[in-house]
Amino acid sequence: MSWGTELWDQFDNLEKHTQWGIEVLEKYIKFVKERAEIEINYAKQLRNLSKKYQTKKNSKEEEESKYTSCKAFQTTLNETNDYAGQHEVISENMTSMIMAELTRVVQELKQERKAHFHEGRKAQQHIETCWKQLESSKRRFERDCKEADRAQQYFERMDADINVTKADVEKARQQAQIRHQMADDSKGDYSSVLQKFNHEQQEHYHTHIPAIFQKLQDMEERRISRLGESLKTYAEIDRQVIPIIGKCLDGITKSAESINGKQDSQTVVDSFKSGFEPPGDVDFEDFTQSMKRTVSDTSLTAPRGDIGKSEAKTPGKSRGKLWPFIKKNKGATPEDFSNLPPEQRRKKLQQKVDELNKDIQKEIDQRDALTKMKDVYMKNPQMGDPSSVAQKLIEIGNNIEKLRVEVQKFEGWLAEVEGRLPSRDNSRRQSALYETQTTAPVNNCVQDRESSPDGSYTEDQSQETEVKVTPTEFDDDFDDEEPLATIGTCKALYPFDGENEGTISIAEGEILSVIEEDKGDGWTRIRRNEEEEGYVPTSYIEVYLDKNAKGAKTYI
Repeated sequence: MSWGTELWDQFDNLEKHTQWGIEVLEKYIKFVKERAEIEINYAKQLRNLSKKYQTKKNSKEEEESKYTSCKAFQTTLNETNDYAGQHEVISENMTSMIMAELTRVVQELKQERKAHFHEGRKAQQHIETCWKQLESSKRRFERDCKEADRAQQYFERMDADINVTKADVEKARQQAQIRHQMADDSKGDYSSVLQKFNHEQQEHYHTHIPAIFQKLQDMEERRISRLGESLKTYAEIDRQVIPIIGKCLDGITKSAESINGKQDSQTVVDSFKSGFEPPGDVDFEDFTQSMKRTVSDTSLTAPRGDIGKSEAKTPGKSRGKLWPFIKKNKGATPEDFSNLPPEQRRKKLQQKVDELNKDIQKEIDQRDALTKMKDVYMKNPQMGDPSSVAQKLIEIGNNIEKLRVEVQKFEGWLAEVEGRLPSRDNSRRQSALYETQTTAPVNNCVQDRESSPDGSYTEDQSQETEVKVTPTEFDDDFDDEEPLATIGTCKALYPFDGENEGTISIAEGEILSVIEEDKGDGWTRIRRNEEEEGYVPTSYIEVYLDKNAKGAKTYI
């Protein structure tokens, strides 16, 4: 099957067909280009999506990333980002391996096609010229034959006419001979031209045109083959990234399988455990006993307005409020993390100690390296000046000393916190709002209070006054409550706002009465003007206890 033999007379149709074939190739190139643009845009959108939901540094989300579910989601985002990268690879490979290559092929095909059809047109023009020469020779031969025939007939008429002179007959005879000679010459020329035309026509339709059409056929078959190869490449480009995409999807699946609900639950405990003890039972107060109490001079002399004085000191407070309902102040985080509950404070302090120790180790490593460098310089002065390293060593030594001081400071705070945290093996104190039938004062959940100096994590003290009750003495809501005895005085070293319930504001230099000393929780209970009571940080005051009055109570 050959275009040259089968389609020898379809020059125009082959010209149109080959042009259409090149247009198909250009159409495919355009398709691949748009596919590559879709892939790169899709990859860009996937990357933007992944970036949008990435955990931001120094944000709450970063703290939440410790949960297995959040880690799995983070892994999914990272794998999605890698997945997007594979679509970028698809776009790049399609651009370089298909578009660029086929664009070059199209240009070559256009030039080759143009050359072949130019050669074909030239061959057609040549055969057409030969045909015209044959037609011209044929017409000339025909004309000469007709003129020779007319000249012969004229001679025969002249020769038969007796009235014509012999000279005229001779002239007619010679003219007829000339015409016959011309006809013979035209016949020979026509025969020669015809033979030549037949040869050229044979060459044209059996040699030149088949060769040109064969080249066009080869060109078209190459175009089709390149299109087929490109389609395979198109599929192969996708197939090459499938294993990597599969790994991305496997990573997402693996991260999903790594989610552990119980582990996350334990993480919640580790994150929010305060270290406080739950409040103890609230004792029953039998106010009916006040009906049997003998009216004393004290009760008669006590003004009715003083009844429930401790409640009046802090209006709006409820007896039922316990330490979980704590108000937090918004402000700068103290250096010792005292604004946090004990357990969380311990973790933060431990984390800070670990970070400082790592910094110290880095400085030590750097110091060791510089020391070795200094020794090398001292042994080989041409390599460097030892004094240039000495100053740096001094700076590093100072940094190490500063860091060690910081470590000691944070370790002190850490030891203080760990000493206050309740032990699982030891009995724990139970807190209550009131204590009856005992002479020892009860601190309402204050033993577990751990707070910043500004009271940003304090307990809501429902009852700040202590009630002295004996087995034979009862009172009710209408009787006077007895305040705690003064056990010493204190001087405020720093101002304290006391914005939270249960605390009291103090000014620097102010002298106040101490009614309950620090129980180991960092807070001291004080009184101002026999009317206003509350807790202040022990570190904010200087306490002067009266040894004789310590632990004693007076009654009004």
